Amino acid sequence: MTEKDNLITLVDENGNETLYKILFTFESDDYGKSYILLIPTDSQPEEQVDVLAFSFDPDENGEATDADLHDIESDEEWEMVEGVLDTFLNDEKMQ
Repeated sequence: MTEKDNLITLVDENGNETLYKILFTFESDDYGKSYILLIPTDSQPEEQVDVLAFSFDPDENGEATDADLHDIESDEEWEMVEGVLDTFLNDEKMQ
């Protein structure tokens, strides 16, 4: 995967485009969905940033595109995603 492949552009309700880096993707057997977590490309390594999370419909290569992102709507699903993110961040600190 190239650096360009690791980026995705999101468009807000006002038509503003923002470029995000794909932090990671994962699949949940419990929910039968794939998830993607994004951070702004202009964020600094030690900076606290808001991580965006969506479920997505993988393309034929198993990857996400901006057209295939879906909001996470249930609290239980958010808790699962936050748990996976916490595990990822703790693993990153250990390396």
